[in-house]
Amino acid sequence: MAMAVMMKWLQRVLGTGILLVLGVASAQAQEFEKNILTGSSTGTYIQFGNDIAGLMAECGQTLNVVESAGSLENFLGVRKRRATQFGIVQSDVLEYLKTYSANDPAIARAVAGVRISFPLYNEEVHLLASRDVASPADLAGKRVAIGVQDSGTFLTASLILDLLGVAPAEVLPIGPNESMEQLLAGQIDGFFYVAGAPTKLFLDPQIDAERFHLVPFDDPLLQSVYVPTEIPSGTYPFQADATPVVAVKAVLMTYEYEPRRNAYHQASCKAVSDVSHLIFTRFSELQQSGHPKWKQVDLSDIPPGWDIAQCANAGITANYSMSCPARAAETVPDSEANSAYRQRICSVIGC
Repeated sequence: MAMAVMMKWLQRVLGTGILLVLGVASAQAQEFEKNILTGSSTGTYIQFGNDIAGLMAECGQTLNVVESAGSLENFLGVRKRRATQFGIVQSDVLEYLKTYSANDPAIARAVAGVRISFPLYNEEVHLLASRDVASPADLAGKRVAIGVQDSGTFLTASLILDLLGVAPAEVLPIGPNESMEQLLAGQIDGFFYVAGAPTKLFLDPQIDAERFHLVPFDDPLLQSVYVPTEIPSGTYPFQADATPVVAVKAVLMTYEYEPRRNAYHQASCKAVSDVSHLIFTRFSELQQSGHPKWKQVDLSDIPPGWDIAQCANAGITANYSMSCPARAAETVPDSEANSAYRQRICSVIGC
């Protein structure tokens, strides 16, 4: 199922053409337009986007945080949408695309120029279901929601069902909010949602612990394909015990802009460098006051086989200059700790 679904999506992407908008923002605009594609309003992506946009705002810049269906839409958006320099994407989505690109020139063109700005956090695969679903294998013959078609949840859920050889009675391509509504109403038996825990969706007080639970992922096959982890007890009000799950890494995706190509590429490269600079130099602040998942981010944990954007590399160099009046004294720290951390990152990404 997953392979057929992904190929249809790729055909749709390739059929529309992968064109970067080469024009600059409207002459009336006072600031070059910058956008980051995130996810649903209840997910972790959008909160990370808001944290990054907050840093930019303190430096007098606007980074528009845009809701989306998720990873697949975000990948396509960075490749196609006007003034969209960033998208948060699941690493398994990128890996899936790269796998197909090896033997298909058309798909290779679709992923050409895709780069990583920074690795982010591991996203837990949540499966909220009725109590009679004790494992993902128990979804056989059940009604299950797997996320909308342009989301990473859709791909991950499809792959998991394929890997386990599970055939639900009905598979619904609907989003997390509608999935929650249908589960609570007894219209479906469970739904997948790939998001960094804790995610707002599962803080809903209507989730009755006697009726519903997070399904454990302790299958050896899944643990060999994905990252084994757990959602600690009490992460959500209905969750009394720790739940073993699997996870995928979220990454901040961008494009390999060429500053000498034209004004749009030059301005977009500067935006990527600025965001990279702020995440790097104020990382401890993000960990202290941003979404709790920032505490789990390792900026050197680059998914193998993917390159860091040169514009992102430029932003973490010791001599990078960024105008940030609100935090002028703190924008370019040069402590021993930062030097050591920069050296650690550069040993991995080759900056």
